[in-house]
Amino acid sequence: MKLKLCGIRRAEDISYVNAFPPDYIGFVFAKSKRQVSAEQAAALSKGLRAGIQTVGVFVNEPIEHLLQIAERARLDVLQLHGDEDAAYIETLRQRTKRPIWKAVRVTDAESIRRSEQLPVDLLLLDSFSPTAYGGSGKVANWPAIREANPQKPFFLAGGLTAENLFEAVEAVHPAGVDLSGGIETGGCKDREKIRAVVTQFQALQDA
Repeated sequence: MKLKLCGIRRAEDISYVNAFPPDYIGFVFAKSKRQVSAEQAAALSKGLRAGIQTVGVFVNEPIEHLLQIAERARLDVLQLHGDEDAAYIETLRQRTKRPIWKAVRVTDAESIRRSEQLPVDLLLLDSFSPTAYGGSGKVANWPAIREANPQKPFFLAGGLTAENLFEAVEAVHPAGVDLSGGIETGGCKDREKIRAVVTQFQALQDA
C-alpha cells in the first residue's frame, strides 16, 4: 500500500514530508486554495527528499498546457480530477509516458464501474460534492466501493485522518491512500498531523 500527501504548497510542507516521507506528494494546479504554479512546484521539488514522487493534480486542463506544466514542474504522475473522458485520456497517453490517474467522485457502485473502463493506470476514489471537484473533506462512499469491488488499482481519498485511516483501509482495501485536509490545521499542512498519519500508515503496513 502507498501513501500520498496532497496539496503541498510551502517550503515548510517540504520539510515536513522530508521528515516523514510518503510515497507521493501532490501539487494542485487547478483553481483551489491549495493551487500552485508550475514554477512554485519546480522550486519546491528541488528540496524534496529522493524517492518521493510528485503528482500533478489537474481539472479539465487543456492537454497542451497540462504537458507544459508537467515538464516545467518535472512531474512523475498526472492526476486528472475533472470531467476528462476516454478520448481526452487517450490523447494524453499518446503524448506522455507518465502514469495517468483518474479521480472519481463516487456516487454509487456504478460510477466506479464506469470509471474502470477508462484507459488509466489507477483510480482515485473520492467523496462526491455537487459543488467541487475534490477537497471537500467528506468521507467517500465506502459501501459503494465495497459493492463495486474495483479490479483496477485504486487509491482511497476523502476525509481521511490519522483517526480513521485504519478503519478506511479495513473497509475497502485500497492500493493506496491520499490525504490533504486531514493533515492540515487552519488551512496549512501540520507537521504533527503528518507525523501521526505516517506513523499510523507504517503500523498498518506492519500489521
